Amino acid sequence: MQVITHSIIMTEKQEKILQSALGLFAKEGYHATSTNKVAKHACVSEGLIFRHFGNKEGLLTSILELGENKIKSLLVDIVMEPDPKEVIRKAIFMSARIDKIDYDFWKLQFKLKWELEVSSDKKMEPLKMALSNAFNKLGYEEPEQEAMLILLFIEGIGSAILKGSNMDANQMMKFLAKKYKI
Repeated sequence: MQVITHSIIMTEKQEKILQSALGLFAKEGYHATSTNKVAKHACVSEGLIFRHFGNKEGLLTSILELGENKIKSLLVDIVMEPDPKEVIRKAIFMSARIDKIDYDFWKLQFKLKWELEVSSDKKMEPLKMALSNAFNKLGYEEPEQEAMLILLFIEGIGSAILKGSNMDANQMMKFLAKKYKI
């Protein structure tokens, strides 16, 4: 499989490097993971990492660019939905649509938020706007606050799922859907 980043088709080795870095960054943290460790995990030379990605920051940037597509694919269905109740329902159940093979990517997103103080607010802005519009159309008194509440719920439930919490995430999503009568 070839992956496209920076409008370049990636080789199998480049993809293996990115997958190794993603897994290690998610498990051990960005600062705790050296390019040497990534190279050993990917069974490539450290020089190959530098040739293709420049440095550790370039590696992270490439991972985040690939991740943007994952986020966009989750959000597009919600943002394009014309029915305001469906916008809210789809947003609430968004965490259930995350494939387990993508858990490392999502774990990394949460780690970066704290470790590097990387904010995902900009990435989630289209969803926030779609939710605000949906709550506005449904006549809610404070649509922006309702949208923020749903976003906080999504972040919390996503975090619980990724941490392997024994909380029943589906039950919580159904509870919130019932609360909003959707």
